[in-house]
Amino acid sequence: MRPDIRKRLGKEWLFCDGGMGTILQKKGLKGGELPETWNLKRPDDIIDLHLAYLNAGVNIFNTNTFGANGLKYGDELEEIVRSAVRLAKEARARAGREDDAYVALDIGPTGKLLEPLGDLPYERAIEIFSEVVRIGSDEGADLVLIETMSDAYEAKAAVLAAKENCDLPIFVTTIFDQKGKLLTGGTVDSTVAMLEGLRVDALGINCGLGPKQMLPIAKRLTEVASVPIIVNPNAGLPRSENGQTVYDVKPAEFSELMEEIAKLGVHVVGGCCGTTPEHIKMTIDKVRRIPFTEPVKKNRSVVSSYCDTVEIGGRPVIIGERINPTGKKRFQQALREADYEYILKEGLKQESQGAHILDVNVGLPDIDEPQMMEDVVSKLQSITSLPLQIDTTDEAALERGLRVLNGKAMINSVNGKREIMNMVFPLVKKYGGLLVALPIDEGGIPDTADGRIAVCEKIIEEAKKYDIPESELVFDGLAMTISSDSRGALVTLETIRRLSERGLNTILGVSNISFGLPRRELINCHFFTMAMQNGLKCAIINPGSSAMMQSYYSFGALFAYDEQCMGYIDFASKLPAPETAKATSDVKDSGKSADKSVPLSSDADGASGSPLYNAIIKGLKDSAFSCAKDELDAGAEPLSLINETLIPALDAVGKGFEKGTVFLPQLLMSAEASKSAFDVIKEALSDSPREVKGRVILATVKGDIHDIGKNIVKVLLDNYGYEIIDLGKDVSPEEIVDRAISDDIKVIGLSALMTTTVVSMEETIKLLREKKPDTRVIVGGAVLTQEYADQIGADYYAKDAMATVHFADEIFGVE
Repeated sequence: MRPDIRKRLGKEWLFCDGGMGTILQKKGLKGGELPETWNLKRPDDIIDLHLAYLNAGVNIFNTNTFGANGLKYGDELEEIVRSAVRLAKEARARAGREDDAYVALDIGPTGKLLEPLGDLPYERAIEIFSEVVRIGSDEGADLVLIETMSDAYEAKAAVLAAKENCDLPIFVTTIFDQKGKLLTGGTVDSTVAMLEGLRVDALGINCGLGPKQMLPIAKRLTEVASVPIIVNPNAGLPRSENGQTVYDVKPAEFSELMEEIAKLGVHVVGGCCGTTPEHIKMTIDKVRRIPFTEPVKKNRSVVSSYCDTVEIGGRPVIIGERINPTGKKRFQQALREADYEYILKEGLKQESQGAHILDVNVGLPDIDEPQMMEDVVSKLQSITSLPLQIDTTDEAALERGLRVLNGKAMINSVNGKREIMNMVFPLVKKYGGLLVALPIDEGGIPDTADGRIAVCEKIIEEAKKYDIPESELVFDGLAMTISSDSRGALVTLETIRRLSERGLNTILGVSNISFGLPRRELINCHFFTMAMQNGLKCAIINPGSSAMMQSYYSFGALFAYDEQCMGYIDFASKLPAPETAKATSDVKDSGKSADKSVPLSSDADGASGSPLYNAIIKGLKDSAFSCAKDELDAGAEPLSLINETLIPALDAVGKGFEKGTVFLPQLLMSAEASKSAFDVIKEALSDSPREVKGRVILATVKGDIHDIGKNIVKVLLDNYGYEIIDLGKDVSPEEIVDRAISDDIKVIGLSALMTTTVVSMEETIKLLREKKPDTRVIVGGAVLTQEYADQIGADYYAKDAMATVHFADEIFGVE
């Protein structure tokens, strides 16, 4: 009997197969022809391909289902997927490898960007992947391989589909660029945090790069990942030769580079585009001789957003507390009225004030908390890169928040009560998360440090039953108000100190300590400093409180968390002048507010420029709409708003994107905000139509349904004043050329993701050169390089969406 691959994974070298599309091209697959159809039309060729890899020595080989999903195949999907698994099993039987070779159900991306950035609903994506998983697992696949994912959110959707529809092992490989970033901005660290939280069995990288370019990414994976690591590179970077896509890294060189990668401490190696059975055989022969290193548990306590990771355990982490209705009438009103713009502004304000994580609590008795939690989490993560803390006692709200969160959450909270542990721990096991644990049980809140620590130990033991380690727990020392218990702070501080000495991470809601007292910030900031000195690692505070942030930055400088005191210096430079500070201190406390917050800059939103400019920069669609209307009502000239506010704001975001300080979701949300503002301005320009810089055709080439890149470019070009003719996806060369001729189009943008469809791009360019030579062609896609673009005759290679805007401006003479 073939053992479950999980019994071998991480214990010995395992080897994946290599390229499929490039080999099928050599067997006759035409440009734009769908590879998965060969499962039905040419099954012997698929079996032969599998046999070649099995005879080369691989343990894991993929079904021919990379592009098989309901969006592409509809009613044919079941037949396509079932035949793929059957052909793989037949090849395994013929090779005599039934005891040690594993059929991987290959799941690639849908080709669409998920909402709110794209048009594919998140739950619909899960449904699409679920259908493939159900069919493939029922037919007898041994594991699910989710591969070539350029968006962590889509990868999460695929993982949930696998977890909810089968019990097979789950492997995930993502596609990073040479800067170590996913298309949507994710890093190695943020991707690992999310996938490990979801408890995948193995993770890694494939496609996009050759082994040489993957070396630094593989190294970082070995530094942060605790689960087995997979590395499946391309055979170098692609180029075109006689209408075929070829790769320059030959088997000998590939195997030498893979030997270097293997020595880093990865666990599963293979290949992707351009690799052949010979590449893989030579790699296996070399790597097998290297001593195997088992995965090492890193015990990192991390939370993540789609692109950012916060590690708990070093310098204390600030969790912004302002997205919470407790004691905040205006926030309660925003929740009841679904005023999301107000909530989003609260998040952005805290980000600008120095928060590292945003607490999200939307619990009110008279609202639908689960729906509100889902809505707020979805909207917040589209405009801020900060990780989120899901803060609720409602089980449905907790699951809805964790399900839609794009990253790995902090979860507030669990306690020692049996019913609460039974509710929370299964959700943490399914979705992942760094869990806040409160030392409360059926006996209430212990009034001694001994009692609180005993409850913490009980929570630790229960967490182990769900495979949740201590590193995934953060313990609350419970700040109890000293106005009713004068020893409350001492017990809390002792609890924090002893938990820290035990090697556990700790957290406090700091301001609880001062309820009922005047001038609460005096108590809060001193208690905050004392708690940090006793080992506090996370503080839930108002980052807009100058006094609290003064304590934080001063502590960082004094405890050597702040190299050369640069953080403190930057913070101090933004404080009011001493005269202003003195005047503020002379103001009498009214006794009505819990905190007296002093803004850290003159602009409460932490940004410069007009309100409209700031709304576009921050991607606030509704605010951009209202700000544009206000400025027009105040007499602003419509064209001036476009030229002096909208375009400069978009340019600022675009420059940030090119520098790597702004990521794709923020870029797209800013573009949407600009479009919202333009809709208002357009009405005022009814007598003066919008000036169109030029007309551009966009299309994803024949055989390719992946339109993420094309749609991103479309949004930006439209915002920069271009009229877009979007021909959609899977568009033939003839249709593109005919439209270019009929509309006399000067610029065409072509997109392709897969190696097997880039040949359609070349065919389109050749036909254009023949029938409309004055049209310029921009090309883009994950498999393209500048060299490849040159070889297929393109005029310009767009490495990202903003590069397309710059090229269009150049062609149409826009300064």
